[in-house]
Amino acid sequence: MELIDDPEIIEDFCKEAAGLFDELEEILENLEEEIEEDSSGAEELEKFGQIIDRVMGSAQTIGAEEISRFCELGKVIGYKSSQTTDLPLLNVVVAILFDAVDLLRGMVTSLQSGNSKTLNGLSTKAFATRLKWLSNKFQNIDRASVESDVKYKDNKKMSQSSIDDLMASLGL
Repeated sequence: MELIDDPEIIEDFCKEAAGLFDELEEILENLEEEIEEDSSGAEELEKFGQIIDRVMGSAQTIGAEEISRFCELGKVIGYKSSQTTDLPLLNVVVAILFDAVDLLRGMVTSLQSGNSKTLNGLSTKAFATRLKWLSNKFQNIDRASVESDVKYKDNKKMSQSSIDDLMASLGL
């Protein structure tokens, strides 16, 4: 699907996304506090996944495919990380999710200024390295706390190779 050719709809999407990004950052700040108190933060991570899913759906609706795929990565990271109790790993997850929200803000700003290739001009190499590392840490977590309704080729649910394929489609 091509990006919708309606500046008003794109502007509305960008405003809504900015508000949701604020909510995501607040969740991550709460999560940092929970981890400091030796709590897994599973509920906060699930909430993160649900909110970023809203951005993903809106991005799909207007044809902002890069933003949608990037949100999907954040959603999967949130859901998969909610299944672990490894506090040092969760500290890394929070940092990566903060970076993801920051990159998403940059992508939305790029979209708002008329650039349909929202990843152009953003520095993603270090982020991609961290995503790949994190993806390897989650290889043994099959279950997501909220089942993804996104199906891929041959009507299959998201697997580890699908996550890797999603990263590859973004050039990460």
